[in-house]
Amino acid sequence: MQDLGKAVGTLIRKRRKALGISQEKLALLTNIDRSYVGRIERGEVNLTVEKLYQFAQALQCHARELLP
Repeated sequence: MQDLGKAVGTLIRKRRKALGISQEKLALLTNIDRSYVGRIERGEVNLTVEKLYQFAQALQCHARELLP
């Protein structure tokens, strides 16, 4: 399961960087703490489905694009 978290985090980071969005800006867009965004991107915490959709909306993509 941890590999899945890391894979999702990697896809979130790639999409965020492709859009030129900082972790701080992504945190503001998703209404979560910046340090938590970092932990998600590193695969240290699991996302809820609700948070996955919030990230997808902020990153202007469909949630399935953030899943491996």
